[in-house]
Amino acid sequence: MHSFLLILGVFALNNISLALAGPPRATSAQVDLGYEIHTGFLNTTGNFYNFSNIPYAEPPVGNLRFTAPRAHSTASPKPRNDGSRFAVCPNAIPAWTAVATKWLTQGIGSINISAGYTPPAITTLPTPILSTSENCLLLDVMVPKAIFDNKGTGAGAPVLVWIHGGGYTLGWKTQYGTGGGLIKASKGGIVYVAINYRLGLFGFLSGPTFQMNGTANAGLLDQRFALEWVQQNIHLFGGDPTRVTVMGESAGGGSTIHQVTAYGGLLGRVPFSQAIIQSGAFLMVPNNNRPEDIYQKFLSLAGVSTLQQARTLSTSKLQLVNYQLVGAAPYGDFTFNPSVDGSFAPKLPGELLLHGQYDKSLKLIIGHNVDEGLYFTSPFVFTEATFRQNVITVSFPDSPIDGRQDYIANTLYPPVYDGTYGYTDPVIRGDFIVSGALFQCNAEYLAQAFGSSAWSYLFSVPPALHGDDIAYTFYEGPAAAVKNSALALTMQAYWTNFVMHGNPNGAGLPHFPNFGATGQLLDINQTFIVPIPNDLGGSKAHCDWWQKGLYY
Repeated sequence: MHSFLLILGVFALNNISLALAGPPRATSAQVDLGYEIHTGFLNTTGNFYNFSNIPYAEPPVGNLRFTAPRAHSTASPKPRNDGSRFAVCPNAIPAWTAVATKWLTQGIGSINISAGYTPPAITTLPTPILSTSENCLLLDVMVPKAIFDNKGTGAGAPVLVWIHGGGYTLGWKTQYGTGGGLIKASKGGIVYVAINYRLGLFGFLSGPTFQMNGTANAGLLDQRFALEWVQQNIHLFGGDPTRVTVMGESAGGGSTIHQVTAYGGLLGRVPFSQAIIQSGAFLMVPNNNRPEDIYQKFLSLAGVSTLQQARTLSTSKLQLVNYQLVGAAPYGDFTFNPSVDGSFAPKLPGELLLHGQYDKSLKLIIGHNVDEGLYFTSPFVFTEATFRQNVITVSFPDSPIDGRQDYIANTLYPPVYDGTYGYTDPVIRGDFIVSGALFQCNAEYLAQAFGSSAWSYLFSVPPALHGDDIAYTFYEGPAAAVKNSALALTMQAYWTNFVMHGNPNGAGLPHFPNFGATGQLLDINQTFIVPIPNDLGGSKAHCDWWQKGLYY
């Protein structure tokens, strides 16, 4: 269950206190960014400088709300920043997550199945996470002292950029740790960067009416702007802008998929050369119906008629509306999500990958966990009507159009519970659909598209639920969520080898097969790490169908 607390993030407030406290400040270093002079402090335990809370764009407030990020203006004299202003972008969490945690920790008998799930009416704003602010477009740069001291004397060190997950509505850059474990695993060979980006209604409003005066996918554009910032500035810290790897999990992984396919490949090379995509996920929302409905509900709840009027509202008012929209989401949904906007995301990523509309120069590590979908699967599905309502309509919001839902429910995933189709009851059926369509298939699309430039894995440490792998990625020492410390160190070695050398393999590690060369995945289990066939079975036909966009 620790994995669920990792997913929700709001329970990880200890990480905020650590970020506020900062590293030991015995030794400092400065970097002139042009628009400010930023001071970093030496972490004497890890022997790296931590340049914390660097603003990478103008604060997205006032008239800059709901627009693409903008570069900092310069001032004279340049302001000095010691990185002490920590901020979390406004977060919100669906109410159903409490039900999910309850039944998955205490058993299905702990909830009233016959009563179903009714989203609550939210009238007051819960206490925001400490240091919540709209002025949150900040990033951290952690650089080993030897790399920083030698900057400008060579090509520079490879860079790893972390994009956090959280359903596109919650999370922050230090939610799972500082990244110090990854620097240690690289033996001080990488520069680590972690970014915040706008969430919920602040970053993911969309729809035709919204786009008349606002910019869709602002949260994704924040990420892109931060990646461009890395390209322009990382050499000042000793990093090499030509060797940047982006890493993201869950919504962070889904965001990274969107970065890979950004603009349908029309702009050429993306501002990174590699990516590590862990459990990349997003709802497949191919048209403007859902985003427009959400935007109109936003205006109504906010008590305004135009987006410009919304820009004049207080942060607390917008936070309340954000919580009302996210908190009352149907079971398994987070309300907000990347949208097909006709520009940054001209089509769904799966379709762009299918048609070769992406940057083909990249190298990727791609993977997912064995049981991604259970946490997001409603247990209130024991009639066919409630199954369609709580699983198919939620996960595929455009599927009711023109009989597509019937095809999904009767042909792709029929209500046959004898094990023929891989499931034996409605909850497992729902889990099967969500795990496959929203997680496994994304990994498959990427692996097939990148072939010999891809390494693919399956994380199967029991119970292998969504988020279970993150504690291994950010391992810094014994933790309750890590069942095998040696396995965590092996994963970190794969990841950092890839960042440094473009290949996860290295001395003393079990062989990680190249997907294109072998068609194999690496099974990362608690007691073994072995190559296995990429045997999708019946799921291959499912993934092919989803990728072609035939459900709408």
